[in-house]
Amino acid sequence: MDNNSHLQNFTYFSFFSEAQHSDHVATTVVETLAITAVFLVSVVANVAAAALVTWERRLLVNKIVLTLNLFVADLLFVSMIPLIVAVRWTVSWQLGYTACHTLLYVICVSGCVTITTLASISVERVQAILRLQAVPTLNSRMVTATLLFIWAFSALTSIPLSLFFTVMEVDFPEQERLHICTLKWPDRTGEIVWNVAFAALCFLLPGLIIVVSYGKILQIAKRCRVRLRPRDSQRAVRDSPEYHVSRQDMKLFRTLLVLVLSFLIMWSPIFIITFLILARNFLVHLDVSSTMFFWVVTFTLANSALNPILYSVCQFKSVWRRFCCGSVVAPLRKRRCGSHQTQRGHP
Repeated sequence: MDNNSHLQNFTYFSFFSEAQHSDHVATTVVETLAITAVFLVSVVANVAAAALVTWERRLLVNKIVLTLNLFVADLLFVSMIPLIVAVRWTVSWQLGYTACHTLLYVICVSGCVTITTLASISVERVQAILRLQAVPTLNSRMVTATLLFIWAFSALTSIPLSLFFTVMEVDFPEQERLHICTLKWPDRTGEIVWNVAFAALCFLLPGLIIVVSYGKILQIAKRCRVRLRPRDSQRAVRDSPEYHVSRQDMKLFRTLLVLVLSFLIMWSPIFIITFLILARNFLVHLDVSSTMFFWVVTFTLANSALNPILYSVCQFKSVWRRFCCGSVVAPLRKRRCGSHQTQRGHP
């Protein structure tokens, strides 16, 4: 069923408002159960992961504060789920203008905060390795400035969604006039420019920073393995800096890499469907339904539940073993490269 309204030669997408159909109740029940499960798992997982991080890592360091910021962004993201459920049941938008200005704005801010925080953690890890920090300490001014930048950058780049989302009254086929919360741009050029700029600044640029940072860590790790080889191999790298990557660094590196891949996989569909919604203005026969948009958003929301679970499982295997089995299997200690034998602080 077409959920679009053609007014003043513009095509307005109804987002979460869906015209009623014969199996509306059954469909909405399934949607409600699915997105509510995501909400409950996400809240429990993020709160538990935050508690586990602060309990296990008593030393407050830069990467711990930034990791906690990931959990805050996830909780903010899923806080919009009750509004989405309400709209799916009421069909017509009955939540007022403030909620309309807020819903998609908060979703975009949360996503931008998440990927920007992951990029900041990757840069912090490279700096910590290059400086050979034995015990990384909390630089409160730097962390505060970083957090302020992340949230200010995310809030400002997403501001058009708050400004141009509004409540409109439209006609649905074979339905009465309904109110929808939709994006009403002053002109199509501005919409295209913002979509491209937002994808570049809040998706591609942080992703590039992550790739470069993790590539640097892998290069250092490769040099580390070379130094552990026979003397003739060491002679080839004798003039290179004495950097080293500890077992804890590589463990955190693998964890963050999993989180980044998870984010890219689960957030890509929402960027794709956003461009499809934009393309509807030029390709009249392109059909993008509110149901499709709902399930894409639900899939993206599931990333907020998956992130803390992945982080906890990857970083705290011994804790889960202790919880599940009542014992801890001590890992074999591996030799680290370089002449530095001081164990750095836990991630």
